[in-house]
Amino acid sequence: MRMKSKALAGRGRLELDTPCLALDLDLLDANLRNMQARVRAGNKILRPHAKTHKCSKLARRQIEAGAPGLCAAKVSEAEALVRAGLRNILVTGPVVTSEKIRRLAGCREADPKLAVVLDDFENARALNAAMAGSGQKLDVLVDVDVGLGRTGVPPERAGELARKVMEQPNLRFRGIQAYAGHVQHIRDHALRRAESLACMAPAAEAVRALRAAGAECEVLSGAGTGTFDCDLEIPELTELQAGSYAVMDAEYMAIGSASNPDRFDEFKPALTLFTTVVSANQAGFVTLDAGLKAVYQHGGRPYPVSGRDSGSTYDWFGDEYGRLTFAAGARQPRVGDVVELVVSHCDPTINLHDEFMVTRNGRVVDAWPIDLRGCCR
Repeated sequence: MRMKSKALAGRGRLELDTPCLALDLDLLDANLRNMQARVRAGNKILRPHAKTHKCSKLARRQIEAGAPGLCAAKVSEAEALVRAGLRNILVTGPVVTSEKIRRLAGCREADPKLAVVLDDFENARALNAAMAGSGQKLDVLVDVDVGLGRTGVPPERAGELARKVMEQPNLRFRGIQAYAGHVQHIRDHALRRAESLACMAPAAEAVRALRAAGAECEVLSGAGTGTFDCDLEIPELTELQAGSYAVMDAEYMAIGSASNPDRFDEFKPALTLFTTVVSANQAGFVTLDAGLKAVYQHGGRPYPVSGRDSGSTYDWFGDEYGRLTFAAGARQPRVGDVVELVVSHCDPTINLHDEFMVTRNGRVVDAWPIDLRGCCR
């Protein structure tokens, strides 16, 4: 624990200094076990994305639950994970500048299983040059665009780029990455399944074509929390890059699952934000101490967890404040009352905080530094 948090051990969750992020350890572990079991039953590998929680302690817990490796969005995230003693990291975005390539090569020295994606031949040449003289090969996945349009080559060009990667003496072609991020939050499960399978089909075809041509295309990495169960149906998919499943948020909780059209009940919201009522002078709403600097304004709307505040609606009320509007006839919160919220979008909200207060049975048991916070390079 950090010094400022040690004194909180044993305190009740409602005694925490706010605004603060809390992790319910039992819900977190249940989410980790659930996803690990589902992926294992589908004969796939789970490679959780650390960009969600930005916490090496949580990442280690995912490894202990059975994940063989992790994803990182940026080189700086990979560096932090490697410093924490974690290995088998896949950097899921292209690394193109000389400074970042140099740092990536440094990570490779510590992590023999480090891998990176690329979608450009000149980038492959630069990575190859950086590894020259090291006596090491850098594992590479070709990033394939399956409709998001953010990064990746068109599926029909994947084979051409893969063959060029194979010609580089200091690179080792491992396979393909394909991420359909634009379908993860489609509310209707049947439509989400159909869209994801359709998007991923060209990537699966690219894998089959490479294998038919004699290439060692071992990996098809992709998928996400919203489509994990759908993508388990894809025979060519070898590993899932889900991240939000561990902690969840309002945006994901609002989509339907295979069994519930109104709620994504596959995983529980282990992450919540505690905030305090600081003013109660207006009719119909109170002011909270958590605004834009404490909970990110993107995705779903934060909502109260407690039944006491059910029916209340959160809205942002400036940088430092939030507004909790309560239904007519409902109990009006008082100054000093603590409200627990499921956050809007977990990834960027977590990046606003220094630590998680870890709780069990309503009591603080630990504090985990969000040590990947700000790692965006």
